[in-house]
Amino acid sequence: MIKISAVSYTNTIPFIFGLQHHPIKKDIILSLDVPSLCAQKLIEDKVDIGLIPVAAIIDLPEHHIISDYCIGANGQVNSVFIFSNCPIKDVKYLQLDPQSKSSNNLALVLLKNYWKVQPELVEKAKEYGRSPHPNTAFVQIGDRTFGKVDQHSFVYDLAAEWKNFTGLEFVFAAWVSNKKLDDAFIHKLNQALKLGLDSRLEIFENMDMRKDFDLVDYLMHKIDYRLTDNKKEALKLFHRLMSELD
Repeated sequence: MIKISAVSYTNTIPFIFGLQHHPIKKDIILSLDVPSLCAQKLIEDKVDIGLIPVAAIIDLPEHHIISDYCIGANGQVNSVFIFSNCPIKDVKYLQLDPQSKSSNNLALVLLKNYWKVQPELVEKAKEYGRSPHPNTAFVQIGDRTFGKVDQHSFVYDLAAEWKNFTGLEFVFAAWVSNKKLDDAFIHKLNQALKLGLDSRLEIFENMDMRKDFDLVDYLMHKIDYRLTDNKKEALKLFHRLMSELD
């Protein structure tokens, strides 16, 4: 049995559907985790495959990006943000998201190279996501951001800002193995993931929709699931800029 860890966010629902409705389900043990735990399980060899934040790839002794699919965006993604009490140029304190590595690093890359700002970083903030300090901002990702855009004075969609900075798409998470896997299994994995993406209209029929966030637009248009050559180029650039962070 192949052990797989996948992110438990809304944007992975099509992938999970595919894995659960394709014959591959007989060959796998699937667990759902927050992004940081997906990566940790893969690093510690507790699973064979993880849908992991791309920032964690560099922590793996051995890694193989094994799928034609990913969690990505071509511009605005609507679920990866810096929310701020002030304009980004005036930020002095940045709270990092405890659930994410890629988005935290993307924020740091943009702050350094695009906005030319280097705020003091706050990890494990006591009141994460809230601060009365006028020059505080915080990174927040995933389902916790749904419906929150109008609640903040300044909002920066990090996928859109990356596109403004580089002209490239972005990859937030990729399907990565920590060992070489059989080509036949990888083919079945891609078939299962495609099945899930092709079933999105069916999935919507059984989803609880929100009044404050357009889930159909999010899963059909904002999340860009194909791992294109453009995204691979963006991933190389992101890893290089990550390595140059102080």
